[in-house]
Amino acid sequence: MAENLKPKLGIWHATTVELARQRQQTYSTTAAAGQKRAHDSQNSAQSGPPPALRHLNRASLSGEMPRLPASRIQYVDGLAAREAPSEYSQRQAFAATPTSTTDPLLSLSHPAYGLPPQLVANFAASGIKSIYPWQKQCLLGPGLLRGDKNLVYSAPTGGGKSLVADVLMLKRVLEDRHAKAVLVLPYVALVQEKVRWLQNIVNGILRKDEDEGQEGQTGRLWARRADKDTIRVVGCFGGSKVRTTWADFNIAVCTIEKASRAAEANSLVNAAIEDCSISSLRAVVLDECHMIDDGYRGYLLELMATKLLCLGQPVQIVGMSATLTNIGLLKDWLQGHSYETHYRPIPIEEHLVYDGRIYAAGTTASLLKTVTQLDSATTQHSQSRVQPVRLIEPSAEKELKDPVRNAVVALANETVRAGYGVLVFSSSRAGCESDAVLISRVLPTLAEADPIIQEKRLDLLGDLRSLPTGLDPKLEQTIPCGVAFHQAGLTTEEQELVAKTYDQGVLKVCVATCSLAAGINLPARRVILHNARMGRDLVGPGMLRQMRGRAGRKGKDEVGETYLCCRQSDLEAVVDLMHADLPELSSCLISDKRRIQRQVPVPTRRALLEIIAIRLATSRESLDDYVSKTLLAYSAEPESIQEHVEASIADLQKMEFITIDDYDNFQATLLGKAIVASSLDPEDGIFIHDELKKALQAFVLDGEMHVLYNFTPVQDLGVINWKVFWNEMQKLDDSGFRVLHFLGLKPVVVDNMQVFFPRGSTLKETTPEEKEAARRYHRFYLALQLRDLCNEMPIHRVAQKYDMPRGSVQTLAQTCQGFAAGMIKFCETMGWGAMAAALDHFSGRLKAGARSDLLALAKITFVKSRTARIFWDNGFKTVAVVANADPKELLPVLMQAQPNKVRLGAKDEQKFREKLLAKARIITDSANRIWREQPSRVIPVLQMCLANRIPLQRLRCNKSLRKNGELLILWLVPVR
Repeated sequence: MAENLKPKLGIWHATTVELARQRQQTYSTTAAAGQKRAHDSQNSAQSGPPPALRHLNRASLSGEMPRLPASRIQYVDGLAAREAPSEYSQRQAFAATPTSTTDPLLSLSHPAYGLPPQLVANFAASGIKSIYPWQKQCLLGPGLLRGDKNLVYSAPTGGGKSLVADVLMLKRVLEDRHAKAVLVLPYVALVQEKVRWLQNIVNGILRKDEDEGQEGQTGRLWARRADKDTIRVVGCFGGSKVRTTWADFNIAVCTIEKASRAAEANSLVNAAIEDCSISSLRAVVLDECHMIDDGYRGYLLELMATKLLCLGQPVQIVGMSATLTNIGLLKDWLQGHSYETHYRPIPIEEHLVYDGRIYAAGTTASLLKTVTQLDSATTQHSQSRVQPVRLIEPSAEKELKDPVRNAVVALANETVRAGYGVLVFSSSRAGCESDAVLISRVLPTLAEADPIIQEKRLDLLGDLRSLPTGLDPKLEQTIPCGVAFHQAGLTTEEQELVAKTYDQGVLKVCVATCSLAAGINLPARRVILHNARMGRDLVGPGMLRQMRGRAGRKGKDEVGETYLCCRQSDLEAVVDLMHADLPELSSCLISDKRRIQRQVPVPTRRALLEIIAIRLATSRESLDDYVSKTLLAYSAEPESIQEHVEASIADLQKMEFITIDDYDNFQATLLGKAIVASSLDPEDGIFIHDELKKALQAFVLDGEMHVLYNFTPVQDLGVINWKVFWNEMQKLDDSGFRVLHFLGLKPVVVDNMQVFFPRGSTLKETTPEEKEAARRYHRFYLALQLRDLCNEMPIHRVAQKYDMPRGSVQTLAQTCQGFAAGMIKFCETMGWGAMAAALDHFSGRLKAGARSDLLALAKITFVKSRTARIFWDNGFKTVAVVANADPKELLPVLMQAQPNKVRLGAKDEQKFREKLLAKARIITDSANRIWREQPSRVIPVLQMCLANRIPLQRLRCNKSLRKNGELLILWLVPVR
């Protein structure tokens, strides 16, 4: 049927289903990148399981699960027209399409860009051999390559927008060997991915010598120099390097995520302004800058950019997004150049799926027809009514009775059997797992897959099983069929493995939550939206565009397809959403979307407190100058701005954060400086100050609960399971109960809540006192989880105990590390040295997930928590001993540390041991790097002996070992 339709419709490219039909139902799976291998189901059934499967435990074989038949998808008879591609589908290859041979400026090696040959080569090695015409036009905008002007630009997801910012940022860093750049991303997952990308791009590139800067000496500028001249790229986010300083990097990739000491980028800028090192900052890139309109964290972008605009220094600010509407407002605010394009290298076909019918939704005209005619009960079937493109047959299976779920499964099945990848967006974590399991039940089993893919999927199962958290049971079911899910319930390591193998084609289906649409970079041939909700609420137009923009893999697919599946109750709202314009951006400094019930906006207070604390504004004149450079000044009436500024200043005085003298000069108090230094909101700072002041009067030091309580963030990170809270409260020792009573927490309240709301509920928060009490109960509940983590309980055990996803427990641990660093900074600024020292001592245990005796071992890569304890128990008690060990000696220890003891066949066992041996080599290398720093301790001892005239003969070697036949002294002490 498809063959009959094709010439009639004049199709200029083949859809997924047509390609499958052209292959005469001989479906194939990708064996390697760019290769497809036909699969003969009959021969596979006769040959039986391959050798690699014979020793695998039965739970890992998805073929053991009950199989489901996927519904067929058919073309509609009499289809006479084909919808045009969407507004993003603008790329058709013509003979006149420009290339780097016809337009030399499409090559990054062109002298106009002034990039070093090594950088151009690194771009080419990563697949970027030429640039698009729009990228050329954008880069050649007035003053951009010289760094004279700021830039804000918009390009669709997948259109190559990041490359423009990367080129401008790298030029600024390479022009000056002391230059710094900051790249701000919205999510931790994106930070980690971007750090790896940039490290590969700058590999082998050295910074320019100060004495070499004359034009025409390009060959000399990039001559190889010492290692100290390489470009250092670091990631700054909670749980990574929470104390990153200005001297640690040339390029800092930061996050604005509130859960990980969100203001990492903002804090870096504040610290650099205070110590006058900000002059070395040359570039700031704001990715996803449409989030400046986000009331939860976006205002941090506005605060940081405004401070840079006030400095009057040559800092190039580059803002980019796929979902900008009033780009002119940002252009005026940043006083720079703007550029906008709708170009996509891969065209996208968009569809709406409703009640088993697939409608083309690519143009405004067809979309409006769909709105008015699709679900009209009074409209009779006629030629004027919009006809569906295809029909999805109903399923007789109980699990697939729901038409939306049936459509998702059928569309995913069709894509995979045609040999392509599919990305499914679901509304919740539970929905992700459910969709992944259902989709895996209709796909070919592991025994039917290509042998190469079989091997790689078994390797993936082995890698996941070897993680400290073990293998997730649902992933164990779905991965053999090439399906996995990617959501916040998984640990970072699990997410990275899933994303990597999906990108390699080992996994064919990835199911993710809607909230991760902008936080992952996983393009697919087909994107399927299992409704357009995030939780209970519909997603916004920007988020919808982010999800649909993931369709189409450059270099792998000739077209991208999106399918939004919705049910009857959502039809009208969903179609309106698909047709909705993106909302215009505005400043969040007045319209505080987080605390609507409060009269004075919190971001305004935070903004004014910051600039006063870092002494960027100390007078009314300089304060007004700062306000005039905010985005707020370009998007609100002057009278309204002035009113809020006055109210905010009055509140800051009332809170005792600032003082004003008779000449209207501003000065931050010690408390105000501490709040800014620790990246707290003013209201949260008051609460923390009161808590720490009480702790100074009676700090419970004969246990760990009081310290851990002060490490827990003030924002909510989940719901309290009151039954678990009550059980853990019963197990508290005398020290724990003293902390409980000291904080004013009443066991009777916990008892009542666990009786009436055992699975979770919130306490009353109608008054300020009730809000503070609820916050204390929540923090203590989190402290109980931290206690278990610090006492070497593995993450997956903590997750089971507190009925939480493992990823949430890991996020809690990382968040608390960042928050702990903020609390230490708060105490140091307030002059509470003893409190800061106590918190600092315990923060090492929090990061290591171990008791104090294991802190040194826990600095070694892969040696954390339970693994460190097993190393200790097996005699590897110091870094020096691990550094001096043969990797083969560590192999039995690592085998013992594995969470799942799975009986494997000889071949699989050997592969598993090889992976652990590779990990052992990394461990010994890491221990050696740490150990090399220890000999420096000899110098202070020698200096002490010389100062006190102690003969060197009276020194003895306290620690030594032989390494490569050479005696190495680790520690010298005077002989008494």
